[in-house]
Amino acid sequence: MEIILALGIGVFAGSGVWLLLRPRTFQVIIGLSLLSYAVNLFIFGMGRLRVGAPPVLQPGIAGDPAQFADPLPQALVLTAIVISFATTALFLVVLLASRGLTGTDHVDGQEREP
Repeated sequence: MEIILALGIGVFAGSGVWLLLRPRTFQVIIGLSLLSYAVNLFIFGMGRLRVGAPPVLQPGIAGDPAQFADPLPQALVLTAIVISFATTALFLVVLLASRGLTGTDHVDGQEREP
């Protein structure tokens, strides 16, 4: 399972970097989104995903923290998802405004042949 997670992170990160280097603004926005997905998967993977483990200690009972799920990576990823969604929405609004003013979505403002 770890190799699948590592390959997924690598594919998302590699595709995100490749799209960041493209001249069109929309591709840059999609590249940033893919990079944020890669970072979220990385944080999730570092949190040692456990299936069937209780998320928190029960009050009054001394427990071994190694037997419980760590809620911190889950909270970090949830916060990162919300922030990346808001950032992507802001970038798309700026993209639409820029395209309306200049008539193109190229970074240098010049239209190219496909």
